[in-house]
Amino acid sequence: MAVARIYRPTKTAMQSGRAKTHKWVLDYEQATQRHPDPLMGWISAGDTLNQLHLSFDTLEEAVAYAQKRGLDYVVAPPQERIDKPKAYADNFRYDRPRWPAG
Repeated sequence: MAVARIYRPTKTAMQSGRAKTHKWVLDYEQATQRHPDPLMGWISAGDTLNQLHLSFDTLEEAVAYAQKRGLDYVVAPPQERIDKPKAYADNFRYDRPRWPAG
């Protein structure tokens, strides 16, 4: 059976806020190789576990789900966000580094 991966998703590049990044997701690693469909050209795989994405409110719920069903799982720790406080007035500071003159 495929290995389940439990992680907390990061925000996408098209997203300015942090919506949909607070829940934990359980999905399966790819078990079979993908191949193009000769008629339509779509990429397909032999297993349907790739389509399954379960979301949980907490990490403990996701781990309990995997253990209850006897799944092999890997937990990926979330990458915490580093907030850098910024102010518009900092653009006009006297000691701000400037472009090299020349």
